Amino acid sequence: MSGPVPGTPSLLRAINDRAALRALLERGPLTRLEIGTLTGLSKPTASQLLSRLQEAGLVVPDGIREGLPGRTAEVYRLNPEAAYAAALDVTFTRVEARVADLTGTVVGEHAVPAPATPDELVDRLCAALAGARPPEPPRRVVIGVQAALDPSTGRLGYATAEEMPGWHVDDLEKALSDGLGVPVSVENNVNLVAVAEQAHGAARGTPDFVLLWADQGIGSAIVLGGRMHRGATGGAGEVGYMPAPGAPTAREAGQYGDHGYQALTGGAAVLRVLRAHGVEGADFREAVANAVRRLEADGTAALEDLRAGHPTHTGPDGAQRAATATDGAETASLVTPVTESALRGSQSARAASGLREVAARLAVGLAAITSVVDPGLIVVTGGVVLAGGEPLRALIERELHALTIPQPLVRLSEVAGNPVLAGGLDLALKIVRDEVFGATLPGS
Repeated sequence: MSGPVPGTPSLLRAINDRAALRALLERGPLTRLEIGTLTGLSKPTASQLLSRLQEAGLVVPDGIREGLPGRTAEVYRLNPEAAYAAALDVTFTRVEARVADLTGTVVGEHAVPAPATPDELVDRLCAALAGARPPEPPRRVVIGVQAALDPSTGRLGYATAEEMPGWHVDDLEKALSDGLGVPVSVENNVNLVAVAEQAHGAARGTPDFVLLWADQGIGSAIVLGGRMHRGATGGAGEVGYMPAPGAPTAREAGQYGDHGYQALTGGAAVLRVLRAHGVEGADFREAVANAVRRLEADGTAALEDLRAGHPTHTGPDGAQRAATATDGAETASLVTPVTESALRGSQSARAASGLREVAARLAVGLAAITSVVDPGLIVVTGGVVLAGGEPLRALIERELHALTIPQPLVRLSEVAGNPVLAGGLDLALKIVRDEVFGATLPGS
């Protein structure tokens, strides 16, 4: 058996270069002494390293730092113009682009309508990217889609050709890379939301978590041991297709029809549930927000009763009383039963009942996921959840814990803005930085 192979001088230099670049990225501008201290290098070695990185265009001077009387030190920073990365968020209606420099600073954004025909696909992607005005071609573009790429075939699945014209071709990533003239990675949009939450959101420092996206459509992402789990066909997390009690199955509705968990909890279903409870809205987001506003207007007691499982009923005299469930009563609803008399005559009580039913429906799918994956954390996001905020989050957690032995925490998303673009850019920057920071490695 051969012993360990000693590192060559060129390999050791490359490792030191990478450590210095990582320190500059994470800490910002540093002096030669600070770089030496952080990397464990001597002053002469740190000086040689900085000269090498400046010559490669990866590091640039950033002025002088005043110290003790008569002492100054030159400061260096990562060159943001050394490379660029980009992300595209592709939905059925639009293509949105975002470009960032090597430090992660966003330098441009742009949006165009989604392609209507296969022939328009590459042109629309190029138009979105060009509209973001990258100073030079990005070294990597990550595209988030409402579908999943099958790693065994290179083809897109979980979306129809009518929904995504032009995407169903062999070796999709190569075809798009050729069309855009830059390396392209295609990723499920909800997976990218999970990347963003893991990097700088509610899942920071959590190696095992599930993210549920509840919007017009339903999806999830599964992270195990800190790594995204995509499954054999790339479809891990496509829970909208998961059979659910009381909902049609694929046998009745067709493979891509409205069935399963999607039919139970998608935006259209949420709107129907809330309207049935007397809560109106132009769409599901507005209806959820209106339901929460009704509770807030009724005061803190209504919200506390709701979280405790007792919707508040306001009587004719204006006094608030907690409604209790009838012992042994059965109901076709997924929500914990409450007496009909407690729900009548009170807008807040009806809104509470509607929100509880929405939460209970979402909890049914989350319970199935929890029983299989056993995550330590579930992050909930998307239009339904964000419109409901903390009241709906608390209801989802309570309804979930009533169904499962594990009791995972349920947290709201902490990523602002477009989380698909945020996660796509995080992934693109990771790839670009690995390439750029490893450029001095022997053989690279």
